[in-house]
Amino acid sequence: MANEATLIYELGPAIPFTVADGTGVAKGAILKMADPMTAALSDAQGDIVAGIAATEKIANDGVTKLGVFRTGIFKVYASGSVTAGDPLMADPAPISNYVAKAAINNEHVIGIALETATVGESFLMELKPTTMELA
Repeated sequence: MANEATLIYELGPAIPFTVADGTGVAKGAILKMADPMTAALSDAQGDIVAGIAATEKIANDGVTKLGVFRTGIFKVYASGSVTAGDPLMADPAPISNYVAKAAINNEHVIGIALETATVGESFLMELKPTTMELA
């Protein structure tokens, strides 16, 4: 996988989430959340964000727990133009592990842009998965 988020400053420990044994997850992959406290690769714009994978998970290795960062400062990649201070959402539709400025009425935020960037550029993001009303 490419474009994984890179941890720059660890602000809290990785939290164990349940993952499917048959799925491989790259370190730094953006993960979506399902119930109960389960993480999987983000595959749609605006997914409910679990966080970012702290380690690699190899498919079919018998492991069903994965450390997931829910806080921290990460280098991520923009799928569109973002400005410092913008709320961000997962946007794997064009390319895996990209993030975009959160759209109006998008309640699933992955974090806040700490730098301005354009399409394909890397920039710093504060990881803060949350739900908020932007309208």
